[in-house]
Amino acid sequence: MTQRIVITGTDTGVGKTVFAAGLAGLLDGFYWKPVQSGLDGETDSEVVARLAGLPSERVLPEAYRLRSPLSPHRSAEIDGVAIKAADLAFPVLPTPLVIEGSGGLMVPLNRRTRFIDIFAEWRLPVILCARTTLGTINHTLLSVEALRARSIPLAGIAFIGDEMADTQRTIVEFSGAPQLGRLPHLDVLTGKTLRDAMVAGFAFASIAGGD
Repeated sequence: MTQRIVITGTDTGVGKTVFAAGLAGLLDGFYWKPVQSGLDGETDSEVVARLAGLPSERVLPEAYRLRSPLSPHRSAEIDGVAIKAADLAFPVLPTPLVIEGSGGLMVPLNRRTRFIDIFAEWRLPVILCARTTLGTINHTLLSVEALRARSIPLAGIAFIGDEMADTQRTIVEFSGAPQLGRLPHLDVLTGKTLRDAMVAGFAFASIAGGD
């Protein structure tokens, strides 16, 4: 079974935190978001803790908790913090670990390092979360090219939103990336409705297969 997998998005607000919660719950694993930008309201780790149905100790503390809801590099500067790549080494655990990045691949962590640079060092399989709305073809294909240019393994694409069959087909045909499934927007979002939607929408074996 895949022991470590990275969840990233084509851009901010795609829905990757909800997907990450669903995946962590199905894998009965751990969840880790290395950098949290914005502490007002519910953080992403708190969302996952609420939706994934995991024991509290399975949601690992962030390496950096930054106050402003901005790109991590700027939020860190405002807080007087320097994000160091060395602090973002992923933990080795006995059960699967779902790691969630912040925003898209090119989001800066500091003035020299972006998330994609960290992913290239990790060489862990990545699931790319993509909207099904207008603009997703461009954003998704660019993200796939960026991952492949750095030899980062792409486990596949998880579509999030209403069914857009031709858009999804176009992305898969041009990219050659596996379509793992689709998570619809849920009018009532609870741990149970999320789990049911994940089971219905994804070929679980294709996600939980070997490294």
